[in-house]
Amino acid sequence: MTAPAANLRINPDRLWDSLMDMAKIGPGIAGGNNRQTLTDEDGEGRALFQRWCEAAGMTMGVDQIGNMFATRPGTDPDALPVYMGSHLDTQPTGGKYDGVLGVLGALEAVRTMEDLGIRTKHPIVIVNWTNEEGTRFAPAMLASGVFSGRHTLDWANDRVDAKGKRFGDELERIGWKGTETVGDRKMHALFELHIEQGPILEAEGKDIGVVTHGQGLRWIECTVTGKESHTGSTPMAMRKNAGRGLALVTELVHEIAMKNQPNAVGAIGHIDVYPNSRNIIPGKVVFTIDMRTHILSKLNGMVDELMARAPQLCADIGVEFSAEIVGQFDPPAFDEGCVSAVRRAAERLGYSHMDIVSGAGHDACWINDVAPTAMIMCPCVDGLSHNEAEEISKDWAAAGTDVLLHAVLETAVVVG
Repeated sequence: MTAPAANLRINPDRLWDSLMDMAKIGPGIAGGNNRQTLTDEDGEGRALFQRWCEAAGMTMGVDQIGNMFATRPGTDPDALPVYMGSHLDTQPTGGKYDGVLGVLGALEAVRTMEDLGIRTKHPIVIVNWTNEEGTRFAPAMLASGVFSGRHTLDWANDRVDAKGKRFGDELERIGWKGTETVGDRKMHALFELHIEQGPILEAEGKDIGVVTHGQGLRWIECTVTGKESHTGSTPMAMRKNAGRGLALVTELVHEIAMKNQPNAVGAIGHIDVYPNSRNIIPGKVVFTIDMRTHILSKLNGMVDELMARAPQLCADIGVEFSAEIVGQFDPPAFDEGCVSAVRRAAERLGYSHMDIVSGAGHDACWINDVAPTAMIMCPCVDGLSHNEAEEISKDWAAAGTDVLLHAVLETAVVVG
């Protein structure tokens, strides 16, 4: 396998201009973007992406769930394609780079190949996955989940948004329901470039994150049941305060995560307190715990400890604890060959790098079920993402895209 020349680089200005041009579609109110999936703005962003791909000599295919596949032919018609890409949809108050860098970085890589007349044995395909964010239509990574067989197409089409609009109907409305059967495409490999969405790379002064694993996840819905009573007239020793149970479990979650470092996290996010009145001691609290780590045995151990200790903590103060797992996926380990290609690319180009675990879910985590997959990460300022203030530098974007270009060319096999 011949490595690309170390002086091969993308055009940073062209990449940056493309990012800024895409950001003009679905602008947010504070400098970011609101280009939620299957909105008119999503459709407009897709159309611009298609025009750019066709101008770069690629042909576009679209499957029945709206995934877009722009293909650059290889010299071997029987060779499976090497894929790269991410997503163009955003959060309601999203940034300009989350997902978008992975799609437009892939486009810039192909534009660079065209500029230099580089041919590859394997075809190269840029993918824009539908509904990665999952904000309007839950769950996240919906279309890549259908592609990889985790969800059925009918189930995905029946998802509804907060206004009762159906996913399949909205996909047809914006004109991006294709004819390809979802999941029929076979891949030689897939690479996804993404901003880190965390503070580690910037804090460590590294240009590139070589993503070795994704985090597994458990969402645990918990209920603490006590007794509603008057806050002024109920003696402290006679209270059955469900809110106090919540407080004890909150500290327990933090304790469990801290003693399972590194790369383990846990927190309580969604909380409903009943009756939620200022002068009534809570009789019931329902809340969701989010636990994540990249080692399956550690993740299961964290959940087991929570389930063993939380009921006793609550019983000690006269309240009851119950829980059920309402969301889960096991941690993916990315393909060693693809991960090594990313690492070699960073070293060949002279970029500082470190191995990293993805703290967020990505389409690559699902595609890892059906094809060799790896991810490349670049820093983002203060680790901020899912926020209109999300920011990266042109140099970070260029470095990540350079590594993407090199890893893909090595995997797709340069001809001549």
